[in-house]
Amino acid sequence: MQLSDKHEETTTKAFAGLRVLDFSTTIAGPHCARMLADMGAEVIKIETDGGETMRTRPPLRNGCSTVFGQLNVGKKSVVLDLKSEDGKEAVRRLVATSDVLVENFRPGVMHRLRLDYDSLRPVNPKLIYCSISGYGQSGPSAELPAYAPVIHAASGYDMAHLAYQPGRNRPDYCGIYHADVVTGTYGFGAIASALYQRSLTGQGQHIDVSMLETMLTLTVLEVQNSQFAVKPPPRPMFGPTETASGYVMITVASEKTFQALMGVIGRPEWISDARFSTYAARRDNWAELMDGVEAWSRQHPTDACLFALGAAGVPASAYRTVSEALADPQLAHRQALSSVEDGGGSFQVLNLPFRMSGADTAPGKTMAVLGEHTDKLREEIGLADNAPIPSSKTAATN
Repeated sequence: MQLSDKHEETTTKAFAGLRVLDFSTTIAGPHCARMLADMGAEVIKIETDGGETMRTRPPLRNGCSTVFGQLNVGKKSVVLDLKSEDGKEAVRRLVATSDVLVENFRPGVMHRLRLDYDSLRPVNPKLIYCSISGYGQSGPSAELPAYAPVIHAASGYDMAHLAYQPGRNRPDYCGIYHADVVTGTYGFGAIASALYQRSLTGQGQHIDVSMLETMLTLTVLEVQNSQFAVKPPPRPMFGPTETASGYVMITVASEKTFQALMGVIGRPEWISDARFSTYAARRDNWAELMDGVEAWSRQHPTDACLFALGAAGVPASAYRTVSEALADPQLAHRQALSSVEDGGGSFQVLNLPFRMSGADTAPGKTMAVLGEHTDKLREEIGLADNAPIPSSKTAATN
């Protein structure tokens, strides 16, 4: 039985019983909190009466955004005015019953609202408070406004990527927000670590996640190369290889795959050719090597190239659109997508990219309407609409 088959019968949720307050907006924080929700946590998304900005992002059906759904499925929705004493008191009471808080405001915002970690720690010393920001919670850049494209540029990532584009001198446009998704994932990992530590110490803590530092983790080779004056030798550049009907990506990263590739293209003599016989030689003559590969691939359609490469164990893929990738039978086998319902009908969202033999990682099935759980949760914490708001002194003792 495969792990994915075991997963089908698993009902246990690893984070069942955890309560999470999600104050985050746009992508990084909501992605982090949705991962927690998929793992079984009760995630309460705190919004203003207008709802967060991603609720208006297309695709929209009957006013419902599927992008917002991708990031927030499985969460409860509560509307609070965080500038009012009523809203602050509601947060304090929710914090008293919560395990985790996630926020991605600019540093200083939660402090001004008196909802920062130091203000809430007395309410619940076990609270794990995760702050996600562009540059971190302190330092000379901490309060600078930041979105993923700005962080891509500030981290050196865009210029590092440009260095691998021969003949180019202008950085690429930013269409995919790597910084948001990866930072949210780091936040999830840090929260899981803090939960384990709390199980040992009984104490919560503040987690400070930086998008800038997150993007630097994607430049492993570049971070090392930038520290030394010695120019590193050129390395193989993997890029599109033309076929008779399109392009394929071929990756040759070992002697075994190199030798297999030479057999596929009908150049077995190149295995012992001084230009290509060692990794260092291939690195210095990479363009010539790939010209020879492309002379073979241009004679065959993409499917035929992939069949021959796959049969020989050479890693390769066609360049696919996202729609084509989502139609891959491998994703169907792993149940990588789940159907979700909102006010506009059904749509599919990506599941977490890992499976666990002892835990269910599937997302929730419905999207909460804005403010759907406000009244119920206010009643739970003793702040029904007709309940008086306690004084500051009373609130501090709750």
